[in-house]
Amino acid sequence: MAKVAFIGLGTMGYPMAGHLVKAGHEVCVYNRTLSKAEAWVAEYGHRLAETPSGAAEGAEFVMTCVGNDNDLAEVTLGEQGVLKTLAKDSILIDHTTASAAIARELDAACKAQGAGFLDAPVSGGQTGAENGVLGVMVGGDQNTFARGEPVMLAYGKAIKHLGEAGNGQLTKMVNQICIAGLVQGLAEATHFLKQSGLDGEAVFDVIQHGAAGSWQMTNRHQTMLNDKFDFGFAVDWMRKDLSLVLDEARRNGARLPVTALVDQFYADVQTMGGGRWDTSSLLKRLEPGND
Repeated sequence: MAKVAFIGLGTMGYPMAGHLVKAGHEVCVYNRTLSKAEAWVAEYGHRLAETPSGAAEGAEFVMTCVGNDNDLAEVTLGEQGVLKTLAKDSILIDHTTASAAIARELDAACKAQGAGFLDAPVSGGQTGAENGVLGVMVGGDQNTFARGEPVMLAYGKAIKHLGEAGNGQLTKMVNQICIAGLVQGLAEATHFLKQSGLDGEAVFDVIQHGAAGSWQMTNRHQTMLNDKFDFGFAVDWMRKDLSLVLDEARRNGARLPVTALVDQFYADVQTMGGGRWDTSSLLKRLEPGND
């Protein structure tokens, strides 16, 4: 079992760090809001640190799961960041959904001090984190991945090495492109069946088992039919992710007309006050009076 530091106890990080404890690892946590770290220690035991560098001291593996590139830079490269104490031969594993550029920057910084780095964004949402069945998309050195994979198995069900540093983040962008289009299609389908007077439960009961089926349909159709959106992966977070996607597309020349359009639809939902609603709330903007 390993000595692990976990930086960032948000919706995803809190249960992920808990799974590390359940797997038998020795865990020290850090969170910017101290009360969240105190609550985690009260639930799982082990210990907390007052700074990222304090949490990373003596750790064999350091996991980060924070909000965005700026947050990630602060907890890794900042005055009290983990690279201040990251030991030689230890591994920094970043689970933040961030840019490929900062992944490559962190890879170079870790290598400069004899440590390893993996960019490893996750998919599966809060439910996946709580159940320990996340998909983990990993970029970095093959040998570093081989060392890190057994630890990530505490909360990952499908863990895939995808090549060099930055490729994990690029794969997460592919994931978000797919989701954006799927959710918009599901929203339009739900709106259409409501306008048609169809029995939504009956419709989805049959079509989810055919070619139209998807994770989004299976897990979101009922809440969409019931007009419930106060849960799940927030619109604000999705817009952050799509901003990363569209920035990368401008760099690599990819044409993403549907993704760009859905991003603007999510901006409409934010204007409606739905920034913290689940991404399936795209349905709300199709309702009469919201066009």
